[in-house]
Amino acid sequence: MKTICLIALLAAASAAAETESEIEIADDTDLPAWAVEKITPMHDSVSHWVTNSSRNIDGFFGTDDSLHIENGSYLRLSQELEWSDEEKFSAETAARFRLDLPTTKERLRFIIESDPEESEGTLAEQGSNRLRTDQRSLAGTIVGLSRLGKRDKREAWNLQAGAGVKVRWPPDPYIRFTGERLWQLESPWQLESYNRASWFNEEGYSIRSRWDLGRPLDENHHLRFITNFQWQEEVDTLEYSEAVELNQILGKRSVMRYAIAAIGRSTSDPRLHDYYLYSHYRRNLHREILFVDLIPELHFPRDQGYEAQFGITLRLEVMFKGDLAFRR
Repeated sequence: MKTICLIALLAAASAAAETESEIEIADDTDLPAWAVEKITPMHDSVSHWVTNSSRNIDGFFGTDDSLHIENGSYLRLSQELEWSDEEKFSAETAARFRLDLPTTKERLRFIIESDPEESEGTLAEQGSNRLRTDQRSLAGTIVGLSRLGKRDKREAWNLQAGAGVKVRWPPDPYIRFTGERLWQLESPWQLESYNRASWFNEEGYSIRSRWDLGRPLDENHHLRFITNFQWQEEVDTLEYSEAVELNQILGKRSVMRYAIAAIGRSTSDPRLHDYYLYSHYRRNLHREILFVDLIPELHFPRDQGYEAQFGITLRLEVMFKGDLAFRR
């Protein structure tokens, strides 16, 4: 029954893709005029605060280039509704704030994250990037500074370092080191590597590495093979996963991802302990401001005798970024 539900959702998404590809969208919003009139003033006010704050602080510590240089600061708020066989229904709110200071001598970035990757649990728990309820609490939020790398990852390793605290009492300090690299292989293949070593006073050390090999198949489809490795001191075992993803552009404002993955652990006695497949539909509801995600997934965990475990996530996301350009 669960497999039938997932197949039905995939079929519905494919039908939506065909419909959308045949219809030329006149505007870049799905909202009625009255909703746009309500959203626009609030969004402009918060977005201007984000960009003005980042450029003013950057100009104070950096140079006058802060007035026109590209700035990646943003505030992202999201509301998730989740249902799964294991945890039933839950609703969670998350926030991420990033303040870039690109012209400062040290190229600093101020971050506030309610969902840091170090708190996402094991690879099996992460699944398709859905977080557990207890990982969304205020006590899991981190505040810190990150020093941006100066190198282009297409030419050399881009290295970053960061430090801060987890919002709790007593404060839980952390240190991070991140390295990224992108290689252009024999066209059209690309290989991207992302690696991070972290230390939290309460959780201890963790190391994670992702290797992403991909290529476009045509104008609307992109194929990826993703390999993950992860070690956490609390778990004290090496985890690894292999996933195959097919990303499809459905239209001007919608994308779809189909994926299947296998997760294993241990090096002395390696074995697979979870399989899952999922689809991820994402729609730009309003001018790169408001987004909706629908993520049905089906897990086959080894500790449940590979019995299918169904879950689905509905996420609404609002982005505040002063440099966004869109039609009024």
